[in-house]
Order: sequence, then structure tokens, then C-alpha cells
Amino acid sequence: MTPAELRSWLKESESKSAGWNSESGETIGHESGRKIVNILEHNPTGHPTQYTGDDIDHMRRVVSYCKRHLAQEESAKHDPHSRSYRSLKNWGHDALKK
Repeated sequence: MTPAELRSWLKESESKSAGWNSESGETIGHESGRKIVNILEHNPTGHPTQYTGDDIDHMRRVVSYCKRHLAQEESAKHDPHSRSYRSLKNWGHDALKK
């Protein structure tokens, strides 16, 4: 997803209804989505030297989460109303987008 698509999605009420809540009350995936938007907007060209160690660590976590979730949750790939699909979108991955 592009930063604009992800930012728009995170404003939707559906985005807040999937995933585990953190101590702040926001879901972990929602927090991750905000971090992803920040990372992508601060380095729009994707130049490797412009990422911080925290950026890289977070994006590795994102890739790991999406890979694991897609392998475990078949509904995320087919049902845009499933909790799994919404959770993946919070992490910046639209499973229905080609």
C-alpha cells in the first residue's frame, strides 16, 4: 500500500477493529501502520542509507508478520470483511491488491 492509502485506511473505523490491543488501547497493527507511513514518507525514494536502524527493525517485523499471517489465515486472501484481512491492512498489506 502507498503511504496515502495506508493513512486513509488507518482513519477508517474498520481498521481499529482488528488485532491485539497494546497498552495504549490502540491495536499493535494500527501502531505499526502509523510507523510504516512515517518511514515511507521520510524516505520516499527508498534510498538504503536514509533508513535508521529502528526503521529497518520495524520493517523486518512487518515482513515477518505479513508472511506468517498470510500463511496461517487463508481468509485474509479472499474475504475483505475478515478480521485477518483488516489486520494485514493495518500492517500495510492489502491481500486483495495485485
